[in-house]
Amino acid sequence: MENQTNFKMSKGYFSIVLLLMLILPIISIAVDLQCNAIISLTQLTGKWFVFWAIGIRLFTAGLKQVIKPQFTLQDIFHISNPEGGVIVKELGFANICFGAAGIISIFIPEWRPAAAFTGGLYLGIAGINHVIKKPSGPNEVIAMVSDLFIFLVMAIYFYCSLS
Repeated sequence: MENQTNFKMSKGYFSIVLLLMLILPIISIAVDLQCNAIISLTQLTGKWFVFWAIGIRLFTAGLKQVIKPQFTLQDIFHISNPEGGVIVKELGFANICFGAAGIISIFIPEWRPAAAFTGGLYLGIAGINHVIKKPSGPNEVIAMVSDLFIFLVMAIYFYCSLS
């Protein structure tokens, strides 16, 4: 059953998504480029977008889904049935695992393409699902746009990492 009263955009959610999926990766790339000009922009994009957008973003989203599944249920999908919390927690466990791989890739660069592929594919499929379902509110639009954006960034990085 849908909850029609919860169609407000969460400014906190929007801010966190914007920070983790755009602002912090770009700042990190710029700083790293200043400190180490011999690394290619493609490598830096992979390094920092995998760390922030796959690693930190999915890990923290997973923690929130495990600890407080009601946010995802009610504010993203507008589902008021609390029994759905069990499914959201399972989603949270997957997000924690994808996120952990992205975080570890900052220390083990060889993991980066795999984290980009799996995390990017996961977000791409989730983004396409949002499109097919048709977003039911502004928070789901934020999720859809950010998922598809990171999917594209990760797909380009992964393709470039193959050569």
